[in-house]
Amino acid sequence: MSGAAQTLSAEGLAVANRLDAVSLALHRGQITAICGPNGAGKSTLLETLAGLITPDSGRVLLGGEDLAQLHPRSRAKRLGYLPQTPEIAWDVPVRSLIELGRMPHGDRLAAPVDAAIAALDLGALAERRALSLSGGETARVLLARVLAGTPAWILADEPLAALDLAHQFALLRHLRRAAQSGQGAGTGVVLVLHDLALAMNHADRVVVLDGGSVVADGAPQTALDPAVIADVWKVGTDWIGEPGRRALVTTD
Repeated sequence: MSGAAQTLSAEGLAVANRLDAVSLALHRGQITAICGPNGAGKSTLLETLAGLITPDSGRVLLGGEDLAQLHPRSRAKRLGYLPQTPEIAWDVPVRSLIELGRMPHGDRLAAPVDAAIAALDLGALAERRALSLSGGETARVLLARVLAGTPAWILADEPLAALDLAHQFALLRHLRRAAQSGQGAGTGVVLVLHDLALAMNHADRVVVLDGGSVVADGAPQTALDPAVIADVWKVGTDWIGEPGRRALVTTD
Protein backbone atom coordinates (compact mmCIF):
# COMPACT_ATOMS: atom_id res chain seq x y z
CA MET A 1 0.00 0.00 0.00
CA SER A 2 1.45 3.39 -0.97
CA GLY A 3 2.08 6.14 1.55
CA ALA A 4 -0.63 8.30 -0.01
CA ALA A 5 -3.17 5.49 0.35
CA GLN A 6 -2.54 5.43 4.09
CA THR A 7 -3.02 9.14 4.74
CA LEU A 8 -5.78 11.62 5.40
CA SER A 9 -4.33 14.96 4.42
CA ALA A 10 -5.32 18.58 4.82
CA GLU A 11 -3.81 21.06 2.39
CA GLY A 12 -4.13 24.71 3.33
CA LEU A 13 -7.57 24.44 4.92
CA ALA A 14 -9.20 27.76 5.70
CA VAL A 15 -12.68 28.20 7.18
CA ALA A 16 -13.72 31.77 7.94
CA ASN A 17 -12.83 32.76 11.52
CA ARG A 18 -12.22 29.11 12.45
CA LEU A 19 -9.28 27.62 10.52
CA ASP A 20 -6.32 29.40 9.00
CA ALA A 21 -4.29 27.55 6.33
CA VAL A 22 -4.09 24.26 8.24
CA SER A 23 -1.92 21.62 6.54
CA LEU A 24 -1.12 18.20 7.92
CA ALA A 25 -0.98 14.54 6.91
CA LEU A 26 -2.51 11.99 9.28
CA HIS A 27 -1.50 8.35 9.10
CA ARG A 28 -3.33 5.07 9.52
CA GLY A 29 -2.04 2.82 12.26
CA GLN A 30 -1.76 5.77 14.66
CA ILE A 31 -3.89 7.46 17.29
CA THR A 32 -3.73 11.20 16.70
CA ALA A 33 -5.11 13.58 19.33
CA ILE A 34 -6.23 17.07 18.36
CA CYS A 35 -5.94 19.36 21.38
CA GLY A 36 -6.37 23.05 22.06
CA PRO A 37 -8.33 25.54 24.16
CA ASN A 38 -11.99 26.33 23.61
CA GLY A 39 -12.58 27.94 20.23
CA ALA A 40 -9.25 26.78 18.81
CA GLY A 41 -10.89 25.13 15.79
CA LYS A 42 -10.67 21.48 16.85
CA SER A 43 -14.23 20.45 16.01
CA THR A 44 -14.14 22.50 12.80
CA LEU A 45 -10.99 20.71 11.69
CA LEU A 46 -12.51 17.30 12.43
CA GLU A 47 -15.74 18.15 10.58
CA THR A 48 -13.74 19.38 7.60
CA LEU A 49 -11.66 16.20 7.55
CA ALA A 50 -14.94 14.24 7.62
CA GLY A 51 -16.29 16.17 4.64
CA LEU A 52 -19.08 17.84 6.61
CA ILE A 53 -17.70 21.36 6.14
CA THR A 54 -16.55 22.65 2.76
CA PRO A 55 -13.47 24.81 3.34
CA ASP A 56 -13.24 28.31 1.90
CA SER A 57 -9.87 27.29 0.51
CA GLY A 58 -7.66 24.21 0.52
CA ARG A 59 -8.72 20.59 0.21
CA VAL A 60 -8.83 17.26 2.03
CA LEU A 61 -7.27 14.18 0.44
CA LEU A 62 -8.35 10.68 1.49
CA GLY A 63 -5.85 8.12 0.29
CA GLY A 64 -4.61 10.65 -2.26
CA GLU A 65 -8.13 11.31 -3.61
CA ASP A 66 -9.91 14.63 -3.25
CA LEU A 67 -12.55 14.02 -0.57
CA ALA A 68 -14.97 16.43 -2.24
CA GLN A 69 -14.96 14.29 -5.41
CA LEU A 70 -15.72 10.97 -3.70
CA HIS A 71 -19.19 9.43 -3.88
CA PRO A 72 -20.91 9.82 -0.48
CA ARG A 73 -21.23 6.04 -0.04
CA SER A 74 -17.54 5.51 -0.73
CA ARG A 75 -16.65 8.24 1.73
CA ALA A 76 -19.00 6.80 4.37
CA LYS A 77 -17.39 3.37 4.05
CA ARG A 78 -13.94 4.78 4.70
CA LEU A 79 -14.64 7.52 7.25
CA GLY A 80 -16.50 6.95 10.52
CA TYR A 81 -17.41 10.23 12.26
CA LEU A 82 -18.77 10.81 15.77
CA PRO A 83 -19.81 14.41 16.60
CA GLN A 84 -19.29 16.06 19.95
CA THR A 85 -23.01 16.13 20.79
CA PRO A 86 -24.52 13.11 19.00
CA GLU A 87 -28.25 12.57 19.05
CA ILE A 88 -30.58 9.60 18.57
CA ALA A 89 -33.54 10.29 16.32
CA TRP A 90 -35.43 6.99 16.58
CA ASP A 91 -36.42 4.94 19.62
CA VAL A 92 -35.22 1.63 18.18
CA PRO A 93 -33.50 -1.24 19.99
CA VAL A 94 -29.83 -0.59 20.69
CA ARG A 95 -28.67 -3.40 18.42
CA SER A 96 -30.72 -2.02 15.52
CA LEU A 97 -29.18 1.39 16.05
CA ILE A 98 -25.67 -0.07 15.98
CA GLU A 99 -26.52 -2.00 12.82
CA LEU A 100 -27.10 1.33 11.08
CA GLY A 101 -23.32 1.63 10.98
CA ARG A 102 -23.41 -1.02 8.25
CA MET A 103 -25.63 1.06 5.94
CA PRO A 104 -22.78 2.28 3.68
CA HIS A 105 -21.91 -1.38 3.06
CA GLY A 106 -25.51 -2.38 2.34
CA ASP A 107 -25.52 -5.25 4.83
CA ARG A 108 -26.11 -6.15 8.49
CA LEU A 109 -23.13 -8.41 9.04
CA ALA A 110 -23.31 -9.80 12.55
CA ALA A 111 -19.57 -10.10 13.19
CA PRO A 112 -18.64 -6.38 13.11
CA VAL A 113 -21.84 -5.47 14.98
CA ASP A 114 -21.12 -8.06 17.68
CA ALA A 115 -17.51 -6.85 17.91
CA ALA A 116 -18.65 -3.26 18.37
CA ILE A 117 -21.15 -4.28 21.05
CA ALA A 118 -18.44 -6.22 22.89
CA ALA A 119 -15.89 -3.40 22.57
CA LEU A 120 -18.23 -0.90 24.24
CA ASP A 121 -19.60 -3.39 26.80
CA LEU A 122 -23.15 -3.09 25.47
CA GLY A 123 -24.30 -6.71 25.59
CA ALA A 124 -26.69 -6.10 28.47
CA LEU A 125 -28.21 -3.12 26.65
CA ALA A 126 -28.63 -4.65 23.20
CA GLU A 127 -32.42 -5.04 23.46
CA ARG A 128 -33.06 -1.79 25.34
CA ARG A 129 -34.83 1.06 23.56
CA ALA A 130 -32.34 3.70 22.50
CA LEU A 131 -34.17 6.66 24.01
CA SER A 132 -34.18 5.01 27.46
CA LEU A 133 -30.38 5.24 27.75
CA SER A 134 -28.36 7.51 29.99
CA GLY A 135 -25.99 10.06 28.49
CA GLY A 136 -22.96 7.82 28.95
CA GLU A 137 -24.78 4.80 27.54
CA THR A 138 -25.90 6.84 24.54
CA ALA A 139 -22.32 7.93 23.86
CA ARG A 140 -21.14 4.31 23.91
CA VAL A 141 -23.94 3.13 21.61
CA LEU A 142 -23.30 5.83 19.01
CA LEU A 143 -19.59 5.12 19.04
CA ALA A 144 -20.39 1.42 18.59
CA ARG A 145 -22.39 2.39 15.50
CA VAL A 146 -19.25 4.00 14.08
CA LEU A 147 -17.12 0.96 14.95
CA ALA A 148 -19.64 -1.43 13.34
CA GLY A 149 -18.95 0.20 10.00
CA THR A 150 -15.29 -0.91 10.23
CA PRO A 151 -14.05 2.32 8.63
CA ALA A 152 -10.44 2.87 7.65
CA TRP A 153 -10.60 6.09 9.67
CA ILE A 154 -12.36 6.85 12.95
CA LEU A 155 -12.88 10.58 13.57
CA ALA A 156 -14.37 11.23 17.01
CA ASP A 157 -15.00 14.55 18.74
CA GLU A 158 -14.57 14.21 22.52
CA PRO A 159 -15.64 10.53 22.55
CA LEU A 160 -14.47 10.04 26.15
CA ALA A 161 -16.20 13.02 27.72
CA ALA A 162 -19.43 11.22 28.73
CA LEU A 163 -17.79 7.94 29.74
CA ASP A 164 -16.87 6.78 33.23
CA LEU A 165 -13.26 5.87 33.98
CA ALA A 166 -13.59 2.15 33.26
CA HIS A 167 -15.28 2.68 29.91
CA GLN A 168 -12.78 5.39 28.94
CA PHE A 169 -9.89 3.00 29.28
CA ALA A 170 -11.79 0.12 27.67
CA LEU A 171 -12.47 2.30 24.64
CA LEU A 172 -8.86 3.48 24.45
CA ARG A 173 -7.69 -0.14 24.51
CA HIS A 174 -10.08 -0.97 21.68
CA LEU A 175 -8.92 2.01 19.61
CA ARG A 176 -5.32 0.98 20.14
CA ARG A 177 -6.11 -2.53 18.92
CA ALA A 178 -7.91 -1.06 15.90
CA ALA A 179 -4.93 1.11 15.05
CA GLN A 180 -2.58 -1.85 15.24
CA SER A 181 -4.78 -4.42 13.50
CA GLY A 182 -6.29 -4.92 10.09
CA GLN A 183 -4.63 -5.72 6.85
CA GLY A 184 -1.71 -3.47 6.02
CA ALA A 185 -1.97 -0.03 7.60
CA GLY A 186 -4.50 -0.55 10.39
CA THR A 187 -7.16 1.99 11.31
CA GLY A 188 -6.45 5.69 11.48
CA VAL A 189 -7.83 7.10 14.74
CA VAL A 190 -8.26 10.86 15.17
CA LEU A 191 -9.67 12.09 18.47
CA VAL A 192 -10.45 15.58 19.71
CA LEU A 193 -9.44 15.54 23.39
CA HIS A 194 -9.56 18.16 26.12
CA ASP A 195 -7.88 15.89 28.66
CA LEU A 196 -4.18 16.46 28.01
CA ALA A 197 -3.14 13.54 30.23
CA LEU A 198 -5.16 11.14 28.09
CA ALA A 199 -3.54 12.60 24.98
CA MET A 200 -0.08 12.34 26.53
CA ASN A 201 -0.52 8.73 27.63
CA HIS A 202 -2.52 7.23 24.77
CA ALA A 203 -1.82 9.14 21.54
CA ASP A 204 1.02 8.48 19.13
CA ARG A 205 0.85 12.05 17.89
CA VAL A 206 -0.67 15.28 19.16
CA VAL A 207 -1.72 18.23 17.01
CA VAL A 208 -2.24 21.42 19.02
CA LEU A 209 -4.49 24.11 17.57
CA ASP A 210 -4.75 27.70 18.76
CA GLY A 211 -6.69 30.41 17.00
CA GLY A 212 -7.38 28.13 14.05
CA SER A 213 -3.71 27.39 13.38
CA VAL A 214 -1.43 24.44 14.15
CA VAL A 215 1.03 25.61 16.80
CA ALA A 216 2.55 22.22 17.73
CA ASP A 217 2.56 18.84 16.02
CA GLY A 218 4.53 15.76 16.99
CA ALA A 219 5.07 13.15 19.65
CA PRO A 220 3.00 13.87 22.80
CA GLN A 221 6.03 14.73 24.93
CA THR A 222 7.03 17.37 22.38
CA ALA A 223 3.64 18.80 21.38
CA LEU A 224 2.48 18.92 25.02
CA ASP A 225 5.69 20.24 26.49
CA PRO A 226 5.01 22.55 29.47
CA ALA A 227 6.29 25.49 27.43
CA VAL A 228 3.67 24.81 24.75
CA ILE A 229 0.94 24.42 27.38
CA ALA A 230 1.94 27.71 29.01
CA ASP A 231 1.88 29.50 25.66
CA VAL A 232 -1.44 28.04 24.46
CA TRP A 233 -3.46 27.43 27.63
CA LYS A 234 -1.79 30.17 29.73
CA VAL A 235 -1.23 27.79 32.65
CA GLY A 236 2.05 26.76 34.26
CA THR A 237 2.27 22.97 34.40
CA ASP A 238 4.61 20.05 34.77
CA TRP A 239 4.39 16.34 33.96
CA ILE A 240 5.04 13.76 36.65
CA GLY A 241 5.20 9.97 36.47
CA GLU A 242 6.51 7.42 34.02
CA PRO A 243 5.88 7.47 30.25
CA GLY A 244 2.40 6.13 29.56
CA ARG A 245 1.29 6.94 33.12
CA ARG A 246 1.93 10.63 33.34
CA ALA A 247 -0.17 13.13 35.24
CA LEU A 248 -0.33 16.87 34.64
CA VAL A 249 0.04 19.16 37.64
CA THR A 250 -0.15 22.93 37.81
CA THR A 251 2.82 24.94 39.01
CA ASP A 252 1.15 28.38 39.23
